[in-house]
Amino acid sequence: MTTTLVHTGADLRAAYATRPTATRAVVMTMGALHEGHASLIRDARARVGSEGLVVVTDFVNPTQFAQGEDFEAYPRTLDDDVRIADAAGADLVLAPSATEVYGDGGGFRPDSVTVDPGPLGDILEGASRPGHFRGVLTVVAKLLGITAPDVALFGEKDYQQLVLIRRMVADLSMTVDVIGVETVREDDGLAMSSRNRYLSPQERATAAVIPLALAAAAAAGIDGPEAAIAAGVAILQEDPAIELDYLVVTDPALGPAPTAGESRILVAALVGSTRLIDNRPARMGA
Repeated sequence: MTTTLVHTGADLRAAYATRPTATRAVVMTMGALHEGHASLIRDARARVGSEGLVVVTDFVNPTQFAQGEDFEAYPRTLDDDVRIADAAGADLVLAPSATEVYGDGGGFRPDSVTVDPGPLGDILEGASRPGHFRGVLTVVAKLLGITAPDVALFGEKDYQQLVLIRRMVADLSMTVDVIGVETVREDDGLAMSSRNRYLSPQERATAAVIPLALAAAAAAGIDGPEAAIAAGVAILQEDPAIELDYLVVTDPALGPAPTAGESRILVAALVGSTRLIDNRPARMGA
């Protein structure tokens, strides 16, 4: 298979026209592809089969970066991304310009129509990064419109993002099946992320404590959410190089933590200047 690189919606539609009946799957990325992305692409290929079309979007979205965040420094590795996408089974990589996605100016205008994430966009990552999920949901809606997929796959590492995308698709009656794919991890348990490359070797070793804290929290969940949180926080506080933002227990839809039953544990922390997030499913109560 040879992956085709396109830069506009018009070129993507022209590629679609050669296989008009193919089932389409999309994997949305901000580039800097790694094994976690490759896993999503392989899953997409398995879902649509050899006759389907797998599209990878490669776009560093300016509207989801707050002032002072790392938009300019965010890694851009398009040539490598296409090679990884090709090896994983993608048919097409769409790498649009900001103008292609947003029109003149390449971002939100004062009169732009955008997607309001609602109250779930103001907690956790939304509380720490105001406006972030407005940018995320708006670009996802735009890219769903451009790529017109039957199925869209997103990693569970960005769990709040996944929940919000599912909510948007349901509330706006979009006809796409949103699939969450389990987080891919390094050998030491650290969730794969494009931001891991910012970590120094010492910071990288420190970051490996984060999944250990999640595991401790999950194990303590037999005694309820408060015990789970206390156990996870205790692990993170042992290392002063970790600056904890939050460690919380919620239900699977990011609602209040159940005293018993299925839940989600989510964490965000700074290691050096790099913000890392992670999560895992857990069960509260005996």
